[in-house]
Amino acid sequence: MDMIKVEKVVTRKNLREFIRFPWEVYRGDPNWVPPLIADMKEKLDPARNPFLEHAEMELFLARRGGRVEGRIAAILDRDHNSFQNETTSFFGLYESFDDPEVAAALLDTAGAWGKARGMTVLRGPMNLSMNDECAFLLEGFDSPPVLMMPYNPPYYLDLMAKAGLTKAKDLYAFIMSRDHDTALKVAAVVERAKKVLPAVLRTVDVKNAAAEAEKIAYIYNNGWKKNWGFVPWTPNEMKHMVGKLRTMADPDLVVFAEIEGKPVGFAFGLPNYNEVLRKMNGRLFPVGWLIFLLNKKRIKSMRALVFGVVKDYYHTGLSYLLYSEFERNAIRKGYQWGELSWQLEDNDAVNHFAASIGAKIYKKYRIYQKPIA
Repeated sequence: MDMIKVEKVVTRKNLREFIRFPWEVYRGDPNWVPPLIADMKEKLDPARNPFLEHAEMELFLARRGGRVEGRIAAILDRDHNSFQNETTSFFGLYESFDDPEVAAALLDTAGAWGKARGMTVLRGPMNLSMNDECAFLLEGFDSPPVLMMPYNPPYYLDLMAKAGLTKAKDLYAFIMSRDHDTALKVAAVVERAKKVLPAVLRTVDVKNAAAEAEKIAYIYNNGWKKNWGFVPWTPNEMKHMVGKLRTMADPDLVVFAEIEGKPVGFAFGLPNYNEVLRKMNGRLFPVGWLIFLLNKKRIKSMRALVFGVVKDYYHTGLSYLLYSEFERNAIRKGYQWGELSWQLEDNDAVNHFAASIGAKIYKKYRIYQKPIA
């Protein structure tokens, strides 16, 4: 058998091979959702992805006999290490066939890349950060992923173990339906909260997207700063988010809570565009846009990415006020079910909240790591 050769992505042809390789891995898998090739090109372009303003990245392909057998990205996020006081490098965008030799070669390459830069831990997958898609699917292979959530073959878990990686953290995804047995309890909590909190609830003002994004960033950076793996958004990342918000958001799924004119919480959801992307095969042209336009209003599910309140309003019932308004809007718009994701396995407050509103864990994900020093 030919030896494995791991090489850097240095040419346009290499980059095209890197981007297109998943189509080989997932050929015939009915649950895989092809990413938009245009989005992947943007993600990998330092001139267009503001994450790469504070991070280094190198892309690698593994070949056997000239054929691509796997890919990986090696990532060093300076902001993460500064904020978390770590010396961690990351791997991401991992794909391969079921071959332990290929997996070991790719992970060893990413580890050596990080070690050469003074890092002591290799962690992942991050695609490209925890503010993006991350982790490997651990449980729940029987259905497609929702928007911006990962999907992978089950054998990836064995490949990580054989390569010496161990669990760093598990993540949960909760499923929410229109009917749940906690509805009456939630309604009672909401009514009590309304009596004591002078909160004003409103949907996002898309005409002032930049100002609204600043409020989201303020609440997010304030409420999540003690979470494992958290890294604050930079101003340029926030601007980038504004652009995405304008093109992807359903305004009724972005709900703010304000008290005395100050933002104190928000609920942020997106239509599950994966229902449409599954039909587009990664391409906008020549017919991808038409498929998208014909199907976007038929989307029946959504992803609730964030329910967050600032620290001063923890345990006040504000989260239930936000959820109640968010749920009401989602049902009115015709969404049949939603996913609340992702949540850290040991974030007891959030996980208890999710259970209290009738959400149930239906998928789990795992982030891996190993020492490289």
